[in-house]
Amino acid sequence: MSEEAIVKNAADEEQVKKAGEREKRGRDQDLSDLRRILETDNGRRFIWKTLVHCGIFTSSFTGNNTTFFNEGRRDVGLKILADVMEAKPDAYTQMAQDAKRGE
Repeated sequence: MSEEAIVKNAADEEQVKKAGEREKRGRDQDLSDLRRILETDNGRRFIWKTLVHCGIFTSSFTGNNTTFFNEGRRDVGLKILADVMEAKPDAYTQMAQDAKRGE
């Protein structure tokens, strides 16, 4: 299954407009899905554990090539955190409080 190009002709304003609309709809759906996940205790716990695993709260520097691996993992975690903050910022606070209580 091949992906169709989002815009075949960047000079075609209609193609560019439609591609932008498709991208916005997709982003809105992603954020809506994430909000649903963050509404549940299980979802918040899973996201928090993923952020911790990605190392967003620790230094990634090791002094050797492992730093590159750690930075890649951390970058994924930072993207997830940015999505959480866009979708439902108060969920971050809730996750942090839950983690502190050991839930």
